[in-house]
Amino acid sequence: MSDEERKKQIEELTKTLKEGERLVGPTRRPDGTLRKPIRIRAGYTPQDEVAIYQPKPALLKKEMGSAGPPGYNPDPVARPRTKSVKRNEKKKEKRLQAAIEKDKNLEGGASEDSGKKESLEALNSQVNNLSLEDSTQQGQDIDKRIRTLKKKIRLTEALEQKSVEQDLNPEQLEKLAKLEDWRKELKQLEDEKAETTVS
Repeated sequence: MSDEERKKQIEELTKTLKEGERLVGPTRRPDGTLRKPIRIRAGYTPQDEVAIYQPKPALLKKEMGSAGPPGYNPDPVARPRTKSVKRNEKKKEKRLQAAIEKDKNLEGGASEDSGKKESLEALNSQVNNLSLEDSTQQGQDIDKRIRTLKKKIRLTEALEQKSVEQDLNPEQLEKLAKLEDWRKELKQLEDEKAETTVS
């Protein structure tokens, strides 16, 4: 079909159009051929031209733009800050300054060595000044470890008696292998406890 024939065909189609109808001209396919012109009846909206549905809140948001939520009236005069707000701001500033100073101390090479020496001296003084409370706490820790070891040994011995009757899984076999080590550790802890009570 030549261009003249297409024009004649379109003219004929436009003459027969009723009121409200329209004509979509021929479109080109990817291979280069042309599609026939399409007549669209009155009141019909092609699927390509149908607007995407948007809920009312989305439409309102578009209309308002960046005005904020409904009823928001930006006041050009800033509200005066309360005492608590000022206090909180000061606290934040102090925290930031302390963090910055700490970072500076960590970055400085010479100050880092002196800081390490000071911390070592502080640790030494703490070790030298161990009080009676620390030794009692150690005694409590030893008692706790002794109790747990005794329980492990008791349960493992019961498991050892059952092993004659049934097969054991790998975890149970591992416990049986550790039984002697636990007994040695228990004896060692009881000796430590005896030493701390004597001194």
